[in-house]
Parts: sequence; C-alpha cells; structure tokens
Amino acid sequence: MALTSNPSINVAPAAQEYGGEADGDPDEISALVLDPGFSVTRAGFAGEDVPKSVVPSYYATVPSPSGPRRLFDENAIYSPLPGISIANPMSRDGVVEDWETATSLWEYSITSRLTNTKPGDPSTNGLNDKSDELQQEMEGVESQEKILEEHPLLMTETGWNSGKGREKPVEIALESWGSPAFFLARSGVLSAFSAGKPSALIVDIGASNISVTPVHDGLILKKGTTRSPLAGNYISDQLRLLFSSTQPPISITPHYLIASKTPVDAGMPSQATYRTWKAGTEPSSSFRALQEDRVLSGFKECAVAVWSPGRLGGHNQHGGTNLDSARSQTPRSFEMPDGYNQMYGVERYRAVESLFDTKMALSDPTHPPPSQSQTLPALIQASLSQVDVDLRPMLLANVITVGGSSLIYGLNERLKQELEGLYPGPRVRIWSAGNTVERKYASWIGGSILASLGTFHQVSFGNWDNWDG
Repeated sequence: MALTSNPSINVAPAAQEYGGEADGDPDEISALVLDPGFSVTRAGFAGEDVPKSVVPSYYATVPSPSGPRRLFDENAIYSPLPGISIANPMSRDGVVEDWETATSLWEYSITSRLTNTKPGDPSTNGLNDKSDELQQEMEGVESQEKILEEHPLLMTETGWNSGKGREKPVEIALESWGSPAFFLARSGVLSAFSAGKPSALIVDIGASNISVTPVHDGLILKKGTTRSPLAGNYISDQLRLLFSSTQPPISITPHYLIASKTPVDAGMPSQATYRTWKAGTEPSSSFRALQEDRVLSGFKECAVAVWSPGRLGGHNQHGGTNLDSARSQTPRSFEMPDGYNQMYGVERYRAVESLFDTKMALSDPTHPPPSQSQTLPALIQASLSQVDVDLRPMLLANVITVGGSSLIYGLNERLKQELEGLYPGPRVRIWSAGNTVERKYASWIGGSILASLGTFHQVSFGNWDNWDG
C-alpha cells in the first residue's frame, strides 16, 4: 500500500477477474501501464523496461469529403497533408481538456502496438451487402468487445489533478474499455519508485511544466507540490526570441518547406529552394509551429547548456562577468534545415538561464517575462517550506530529476549549486538516471514496476463501488 495515490483504495477484484491469480500465479498479471503527457503518451506491458508504445499527444485534423478526420501518430502529424492542422487534447497545465479526443488517442496508443484493434464493420468492407440483420448482429458484437477485457490497467496522473480529472479515467477504463481492474497513480510517486526510493523530492522537467513533488514513504505530500510553466516549451519560446533578436535575424524554417539546399559557410545566408502549395491546400500555422518545435528540440539537444558556476548575469571570482567567460567558451555549431549554420557561444547559455534567473529572460508583448517565484530554485524552496522541517534534510539528500527537459547539459550541476546556496547546512544530492530513456520515461517505468508486483491486485479495484476519488 506504500505507493497508492489514494490509500483508501484497498479492495481487490475477485481472483477469477484477471491475471495470474486465476491461474494460481499472482505474479503473472498481464497488466498495462498508460502514462499520458503533454508531449507524448507512453503505454506498455507491466514488467518491461521501456514502453512499447510512445505516441505523440498531438493529433492532426485533415479535411475529407465526409468531414474532418482525426489522425494520430508521427506519420500523420509530421506529414504536410493538404489543409492539415495540429491540436493537443491536453492543456499546458498537464490536464485533459478534450476527453473525447484524449480517449481516442489513448485507445490508439494501446491498440496500435499492444493489443488487437476492434474488428471493422463487415457491412462497410465492400464484401457484404447491407442488411438490417447484419447490422443487428454487429451491434451485439460491438457491445461485447472491449479493448482491455483481459488487461488490468495502471494509469498515471499529475499531482494536481482535479476530482473530475480522476473520475473520468475510471469511467473510461472500467466502462468503455472493460478493464477488469484499474489503478490511478501519481506520477511523482512512480518516478520515486523507478529510482528505488520511497522518499525523495521529484523534480520533473517536461514539455509544458516543471513540477516539484515531495514524496515520503511512498505518499505525496500534496501541500508541497509546486509547478511552473518554465519547461521545455518555454525554452523553445526563448530560443525563438533569441533568434529573432540577432542581427541578421535567424529564420526557423522547418524541413517540410525545403525542396533542396546548397551547403554554405558558417554565418552566410542559406541557399535553399522552397516547396510551394496550391492555394487552399497548404498546411496550417499550427502544423508549422509543431515542425518548428522539432527543429528547436534538435537545437536544445545539440547546443543548449546551463551555465555554471554562478549565474550567467553575475560576476566570477576573478572580478569579470560570467557573460564574458561564456563568450570565451568553445562554441557549438548547428545547421538549420535550410542549410544556414552558425557557431553559438553565449546564446546557448542564455536560452535556459531564466529557469534560474529571470533577469536574463527574453520577452516581447506575447511572451511576458516570468516571475522569480516560477524559477526552479524558487519552486523547490516553496515546496520544502510546506513540509515538516525534520523531513527537509532527507529530501535535499534525495533530489531526483526526471523528464525530457532535465537532459539539458549542465542542469544538475547548476541546480546543486543553487540549492547549496539556499541551504548551506544540509547535504544536497542530485540523483538522475544516466540512461536517457530512464530519465524520460521515469513515471512509466515506476508504474511498470508497481503493476508487475504480485500485490498489484490488492491496490487496484474493479468497479465503481470501490472507487473513492
């Protein structure tokens, strides 16, 4: 029970309902783990090291004679189809806004790679004549077939999820999908579980949010949960502002717009031929924004780094400025899809510095500067101020960084320096998985471990009567 997100859920389904209990082996439970996020949705079988299904949470809408069609997966959202537009069923707070689309997306992530899809309607496959009798037969079959009839499901949720946000997944899993058992677990607890720690301070730096979650003995200390929008998408916006403010401005031209290009020297204008579309068939601005984000993600992976020691806008021990020191560092090169390439020195530090010091933030009328309370050190300080003073040294000694944006070079070292400045007494230790996959999929891996335990049936539930949201 240590890892339940709701300790009152302790009713187990009957042994015949699912898994190995019916076969005499409680460890052989064919459970699935679903971990929805703003950027990607991860799904896979419990007990495995990595999720088999990693599907973008964005979806495409394309026009068709029968009306707009929704398309999922990378092949759909990254193809410049005529009139394509891109949307996300989740808000930037990490909670679901469009439940209908979110359900379809999650169902796709499960059926496309993990289980069989529902059989199609024979009356529409071109091989059968339409008849009322066939329609009635199919209605009976469809009412019986559900995608998770043989699979218990563990699903992750944010630490700030609302009551409605918790009830809806239960309804989907038990009623729409027919899952014999269901469990809703906090992602912060699962991230701690994946690191083998029952107590830790989880710093999750994802695409849309940074969240700080104190976990003690497998339970979230909810009053200490803090979050901020200064995450991966914010860094991308900082890069956009940085590129537009250089002289000359650097254009972010996605790959799909490039028909051909000629190599050029560093700093020279690009020589590319661009694709054209017939009027009314060009992809929407939302599609271009997503493709620009892919380019910026590549830049973050290749060039962006966190400055240390000290703050980029401060002075070093020799009396000079850290900005001058950053300019003397070996620059990194990066080539844009149109062939333009440049060496980036202090710019690669500037883009991420406002996660620690908002004085270095770039802003414009549509991107106001953040407040100091939204920075990473301030979030951790606010979180620790809400927990018992006796727990703070233990949490500071077990700070775990997870999430795709936590992979930015130098972030852990800088975070350690900032925390040591705020808390000079206790020992500060930053833990993070050395494996990129383990860092990006920490909450899913924790769920995989939990759902593979023979005691998983003791914390899951199989009907609404046992739900205590």
